[in-house]
Amino acid sequence: MIPITHFIALDDDEIEESFIAASGPGGQNVNKVATAVQLRFNARQSPNLPEDVRMRLMEQAGQRLTRDGVIVITARSFRTQERNRADALQRLKDMIKQAAHRQAIRRPTRPTKASNRRRLEGKSHRAGIKAMRGSKPSTD
Repeated sequence: MIPITHFIALDDDEIEESFIAASGPGGQNVNKVATAVQLRFNARQSPNLPEDVRMRLMEQAGQRLTRDGVIVITARSFRTQERNRADALQRLKDMIKQAAHRQAIRRPTRPTKASNRRRLEGKSHRAGIKAMRGSKPSTD
């Protein structure tokens, strides 16, 4: 089991990993060892995700989501398979945690009478100051 939150944990068999050749640092080792990790997680078929979390996760996955509902994460930042595996898994965990957090609904409020009054008083005060800057008094 892979713990995500207090209420969500994934089975190990829900995640598929495949190793591919990576570009970048590694010298001659790059040509010999497949260090990049491609992690696949079927979000649509996962029995451990609540429906609301599943919908938010699939929406937030964007281009990483295939038509079949599989999230594909590729990690190739590090020179070793182990660190790339940990990076890909951590990125998946972060995505699920973010999807598990429900956005608070904003309830629109109206300004109070006192705040309206203060705003209008401030405006009239500034208007008075600016009116005094106008033309010079006539000296006739």
